[in-house]
Amino acid sequence: MTIKTRFAPSPTGYLHVGGARTALFSWLYARKQGGKFVLRIEDTDLERSTQESVDAIFEGMEWLGLSHDEGPFYQTQRFDRYKEIIQQLLEQGDAYHCTCSREELDQLREQQKANKEKPRYNGKCKAENHSEGVIRFKNPVDGDVVINDLVKGEIVVSNKELDDLIIARSDGTPTYNLTVIVDDMDMQISHVIRGDDHINNTPRQINILGALDAELPKYAHVPMILGSDGARLSKRHGAVSVMQYRDEGFLPDALLNYLVRLGWSHGDQEVFSVEEMIALFDLDGCNVSASTFNPEKLLWLNHQYIMNSEPEHVAKHLEWHMDNQGLDVANGPALVEVVKAQRERSKTLVEMAVASHYFYKDFESYDEKAAKKNFKQGTDNVLQVLMDAFSQEAEWNGDKLHQIVLDTAETMELKLGKVAQPLRVAVSGAGVSPAIDVTLSLLGREKTLTRMQKAIEFIKEKNKG
Repeated sequence: MTIKTRFAPSPTGYLHVGGARTALFSWLYARKQGGKFVLRIEDTDLERSTQESVDAIFEGMEWLGLSHDEGPFYQTQRFDRYKEIIQQLLEQGDAYHCTCSREELDQLREQQKANKEKPRYNGKCKAENHSEGVIRFKNPVDGDVVINDLVKGEIVVSNKELDDLIIARSDGTPTYNLTVIVDDMDMQISHVIRGDDHINNTPRQINILGALDAELPKYAHVPMILGSDGARLSKRHGAVSVMQYRDEGFLPDALLNYLVRLGWSHGDQEVFSVEEMIALFDLDGCNVSASTFNPEKLLWLNHQYIMNSEPEHVAKHLEWHMDNQGLDVANGPALVEVVKAQRERSKTLVEMAVASHYFYKDFESYDEKAAKKNFKQGTDNVLQVLMDAFSQEAEWNGDKLHQIVLDTAETMELKLGKVAQPLRVAVSGAGVSPAIDVTLSLLGREKTLTRMQKAIEFIKEKNKG
């Protein structure tokens, strides 16, 4: 049997982290088993579905690197197939038309609540042979539905608990529970991996598949993701859109690593490469209970990835942020070298980009506190001595420049900080930068000397009179 999983989002918004985790688990399972991963767009809600949302889903999947093997398939392009199946169910006697009004159904529901009964359709139209109205699936009245869930174990639901759900609206358009089983059947999906908020749908879908004499997929319902307050993760808990995490400076690898640990574990291991995820992932390792989203843990993990990933990989993603902040990376050092210099102190790529502005763009002013502390009277003389020495260097070499700083401090009988810190502020505009030799190497001769001259003039003007 070919293993085939699917991710089937509704294009009514962005790709959120819950959906991304479902996609990841489905993708990993297919990759681990040597199977196929299908992308399906469930766009039958014509009022709420938008092309913008479809594009956002594609963008999120591409950024995460979750490539599909088949699709994307669109449900709106399969309406003829759904009508065919609905007609088949009608002809088999497994579906019927229902003309009950909204008022009748509301009245029935209120009456059932008053009698402390579970609200459900009473099957009034089942034997009335109508030829119009909505179409309902005739659910079996006896027996149980047994779900051998690969995460939660055996789940047994009595058919008496299930009512005759609507599979087509009065205008003929199919509903979710019909379209999803037709797609899974036609696309030969072997494993349905999805959030446990779908558990209530599963026994109904199994019954419809049974009526069609279709082979049942295996089901795996993964627990939901909660916010820190124990409620289901939502906008009020912070960023929930996958692309918002990109915008905030997270690496896709870090987000994937964090998401795989939200509901799955392999011993005590916390950090997984994508290759390790594929090799180790198994549905047996999925948690039964819900997981809590912890932004601080994600930030820590992102820093680990920034520090330990190949600099070229980080630089590729950093370039997007540099461009987003209006910086032309052609006007400065190679981004790979900037990553090496900045990764220890940058928890996000946004932080790294902001901290690297001065490598690519002249700053208009100095950090006020740094200038006040380091640009004292006489500091211009220190910078002038350094500048004269730097100018004599034929080769712009970090080690040699660092030695000049050390020699200058010794010659002028100053502590190293009284020499290096004014130099740092002069060339970067701030009191924090990578090691001074690294900073000077990345800036290059021209930028360094020009900024030193500007700082000397600034200090003289500042301390005049």
